[in-house]
Amino acid sequence: MQQLRKMKVVFFDAAETLMFLPRPVGEHYAEVAGRFGLTLESAALDRAFRAAWKAMPPRMMTGDGGPQPDDDKGWWRELVRLVFHGDGPSGVHGVLTETVAQGHKSAFDFEKYFDVIYDHFAEPGVWHAFPDVADVLEKLRAQGLRLGVISNFDRRLFANLEDIGLASYFDHITISSEVGADKPHARIFERALGAFGVAPDEAMHVGDDPVRDWAGAEAVGLRVFRLERPRNDLRALLID
Repeated sequence: MQQLRKMKVVFFDAAETLMFLPRPVGEHYAEVAGRFGLTLESAALDRAFRAAWKAMPPRMMTGDGGPQPDDDKGWWRELVRLVFHGDGPSGVHGVLTETVAQGHKSAFDFEKYFDVIYDHFAEPGVWHAFPDVADVLEKLRAQGLRLGVISNFDRRLFANLEDIGLASYFDHITISSEVGADKPHARIFERALGAFGVAPDEAMHVGDDPVRDWAGAEAVGLRVFRLERPRNDLRALLID
């Protein structure tokens, strides 16, 4: 644990660092669509989701450092709208423009679907913890380190971490929807540091994204552990 010397706090990204979706996003979208009488191809939904994700603009920072309106739900609503209806300027072709759904397009209640799919990703069993995580967190705490999360997520993350059995390991969870800024902006890292009362050089951030996690944390002065699954995993934190 040489790399953790002089560290008081270790922060972790959430999605793709602590937890993952064992099934493609498109399968979840198709499953929920089935509750509305729609039979849609999960592969088509997955392609549309990936295209919509790339096309979505960054979430705007709040000017006063307060939380995002409606816990960022409006941003997610627009993303899901792109998945189903597409948008010419964005270049995203929604799945309801494809032949398989033409007969259902007029009857599709998008607002009800969105409410269900949004809540679906906070349901038990949807997210899984990576197999290395719990053991590493246990050992880090045994070494006297305090643990936190810094994530571009909304309040659904609290339910996700409870469900996968990780919430109790963390002394504080900092999410972008509550601080009004996404990684890599300094505000979210500074807010997390403030919650622990530590200086940047007393903390490490662990994450998988080169821009949001690595560059963002380094710009504030945190030490960074560059997670690159499957090349490495969290167990590398414990190597002397």
